[in-house]
Amino acid sequence: MQKVGILGGGQLGRMLLQAAANYPVETFVMENDNECPAAHLCHHFINGDIKNFDDVYNFGKELDAITIEIESVNEEALQKLENEGVKIYPRPSALSIIKNKILQKEFYRENDIPTAEFAVTKNLNDITNYPGLFPAIHKIAVGGYDGRGVISIKNKEDFVTGFDEPAVLERKVNIDKEIAIIVATDGSEMAVYPPVEMIFHPLLNLLDYQVSPADIDEQTLWKLEAIATKVVKHLNSPGIFAVEMFIDKENNVWVNETAPRVHNSGHHTIEANYSSQFDMLWRIMLGYPLGNTKHILPAAIVNILGEENSMGAANYLGLEHVLRMENVFVHIYGKTQTRPGRKMGHVTILSKERQELIHTAHKIKQNLKVIGLKNL
Repeated sequence: MQKVGILGGGQLGRMLLQAAANYPVETFVMENDNECPAAHLCHHFINGDIKNFDDVYNFGKELDAITIEIESVNEEALQKLENEGVKIYPRPSALSIIKNKILQKEFYRENDIPTAEFAVTKNLNDITNYPGLFPAIHKIAVGGYDGRGVISIKNKEDFVTGFDEPAVLERKVNIDKEIAIIVATDGSEMAVYPPVEMIFHPLLNLLDYQVSPADIDEQTLWKLEAIATKVVKHLNSPGIFAVEMFIDKENNVWVNETAPRVHNSGHHTIEANYSSQFDMLWRIMLGYPLGNTKHILPAAIVNILGEENSMGAANYLGLEHVLRMENVFVHIYGKTQTRPGRKMGHVTILSKERQELIHTAHKIKQNLKVIGLKNL
């Protein structure tokens, strides 16, 4: 039986472990929180720092394979483990490109992958050197996650809100739709999931809800799929990749970012697709054939986020009401503490009718709330 480790014990690790129950595999998780969402579902839990070289190396040296659920892991330790024969998903070479926004954007440019015009800024004052890019988005090079490390800047006089460290200044795209496509590859073959249309929370810059498949014409679909597979091909690594793209008002497609792991935009695949993104990653890591990415039914997802004005012990209001709804699947991540914008779970909705998906998504958003005992 193969031994496979997951670096990070959050909800992505939790859902990976739920899918692992279908396979002959011994699972290991490393996280610095004994009560993290994944801690009680693995065969072996190791308390450690995923950013620490020694912790990561010692965690992985007796394993057959390792994957990640967050980019901020020690890639030098992963590179040493790969050199010693441990299989890493994604490969450290791909991870090093993606985890640094500067390297990621330069990767797109070098490989003729369409992405918004950008400049690299070393500090806050550098922003004023690129007046032609405004209005712009400023993205911190390393450490941004779930909307953090991203700031919108209207003009160069507004630069005081930017980052005083290496970052990317990117021309703002006139967005019509935001799309994600998940691509799975075992290193030789690829499997592509149907595109997802993402609707973001206006204040938190987090995915609010999504619908799959996206409502796009056939030619745009072909363009999106071609670009997403080109990104993954040039990253030259087996694994699961979520390629996030913009469609602008002129129907041009631009790559925004790529995640080298299972992703929020693919959670619906647990119920909506024949092989979920989590099942697919286990197939890749264990050497099995790629799964079927087709829809069983169209789907929508609503993220369950902590309410803006409270924190503390999590209380789920309206859960019973949502559980009475037809063709609705609730996933609670097992986090005991809530805070504003924290991902506490998600709800998947299945229906043949797109309008029913959107209507039910809004009903769930109105009825299901996570509040803490402490008001802010």
